[in-house]
Amino acid sequence: MDSSGVIERVERLCATRLLIPAAAATVVDLQDRLGDVRDLRAWLDRTEADIVRALRPAVSFPEASIAEQSRGSLNGATKTIERADTLDAAPSLADALDDAAITAGHVDALTRATKGLDAEQRTALIDVADTLADIAAHSTIEQFQRRLGLERKRLLANDGIDRLEQQRRNTSMRTWVDDDGMWNVRGRFDPVTGIRLASILDTAIETLFAETVPECCPPDARAKQDFLRAHAFARLISASGVGVGPRRPEYVVVIDADAPHQPGPVAHHSIPVELPPSVLASLSSDADVHGIVIRNGIVLHAPGRIDLGRSTRLANAAQRRALRALYTTCAIPGCSTHFDRCKIHHIIWWEHGGPTDLDNLLPLCTRHHSNVHHDEWTLTLGAHRGLTLRLPDGTIRSTGPPRVTAA
Repeated sequence: MDSSGVIERVERLCATRLLIPAAAATVVDLQDRLGDVRDLRAWLDRTEADIVRALRPAVSFPEASIAEQSRGSLNGATKTIERADTLDAAPSLADALDDAAITAGHVDALTRATKGLDAEQRTALIDVADTLADIAAHSTIEQFQRRLGLERKRLLANDGIDRLEQQRRNTSMRTWVDDDGMWNVRGRFDPVTGIRLASILDTAIETLFAETVPECCPPDARAKQDFLRAHAFARLISASGVGVGPRRPEYVVVIDADAPHQPGPVAHHSIPVELPPSVLASLSSDADVHGIVIRNGIVLHAPGRIDLGRSTRLANAAQRRALRALYTTCAIPGCSTHFDRCKIHHIIWWEHGGPTDLDNLLPLCTRHHSNVHHDEWTLTLGAHRGLTLRLPDGTIRSTGPPRVTAA
């Protein structure tokens, strides 16, 4: 789409907006303008990809530049870069996006389809997908995604990779807490493992709830089965110690001695949902509770050995607990990767003689850990754990002491 096409669509949208308050716009006009919005959004997404592609080699931390200018997050900026990379490798799709024949969602579907593939497989899938630009133009995002899934399966089969082995490689599970405070779990398993898990769950449901079910069980048949399956899963997990016998839960209570805008110390518990005090007390009575006291980024007290010197390279459980009390995410400014998905990095590298002491340790996500080790990023911890990040292009980014909102 050239500049005149962009201007025409913008002018039509402006004219229609003037009609909306007076209810003078027809349904046809409104529907057509939605098409204009789609076209402009596609053109903007293609333009953004071109700008990102030009920006990347010019700055050391392109994700930060993108996030700042878009007022978004580093994770969102990473997705923008991935989209630009996909468009760069698939020129037919890039042209289709520029012409508003497809949307950025179609491109993102291809990016997702390449996840887990090696470089050769990724290139092959993108090459196939690039020949499907006309199909994408006449497909919804979901339809195009299904087609890409078929092409991916065909590619893996042609590469001689055993399907079951590939499914085993793709096994994954993640957990998160949603906006309602509910703890969620989602997993994908190969069919052999899945059959075993399903059998264990079915047996557990029959054994646990053969005679009675919990009082809050819903009456609807389908909802009831989902409810009982969730409770059976919880019982199985809580009763299993992964082959080492039952294990007591572990909770961390962080006592912030100088919490801002508070008259005194404030305690944060490690349970990422809001619970009544009576329930917290009940949970704590049958758990190992560790108290960690912090003040302005400094750990004043933590159980266990938090300074190991050169005796070991890996951080121990006590050090991870103490770091979790200080950081909820990756320490790089703006990164929202959760602490549990981070690596523990030595500020003074281990190979340079750095000790495995708490004052020399920092949580970094995999991507930023790689930047530090391979892209000449330099980190310095100051007083009260103020972090300074120096980039190869001379840019300096800094933060104050980490602030705890939850352990």
